[in-house]
Amino acid sequence: MFDHIGLRVQDLARSVRFYEALLAPLGVVVCKRDDTYAGLGQPGEPKLWLHAVSADAALAPRGVHVAFAAASRAAVVGFYEAGLRAGAKDNGEPGLRPDYSPDYYAAFLIDPDGNNVEAVCYAREA
Repeated sequence: MFDHIGLRVQDLARSVRFYEALLAPLGVVVCKRDDTYAGLGQPGEPKLWLHAVSADAALAPRGVHVAFAAASRAAVVGFYEAGLRAGAKDNGEPGLRPDYSPDYYAAFLIDPDGNNVEAVCYAREA
């Protein structure tokens, strides 16, 4: 059901230390990192993303990011269209996201509470 989740954190270094310690017994490590984010998961497979946000609560984005695993690109499109009909706001129409990975096909919506929800498929399709 879930592909990955993203949390917004005010102190990235502190949060990385916390989640590294908390998840080490589960075999989770930091897979990717820069000054603005860290991706944790099994080696080479980040599934928990920590994103640094402003310490000023008025400027910090609300909500979390949840990505749902889709079986096909058609399912991603269906997710997006159904979400719009249900009242979600567009946050990225269905399409390839080669900056994430070559076969990353996803769509993004903002739910009624401000959460960023995504459907993603990694299948190679024309």
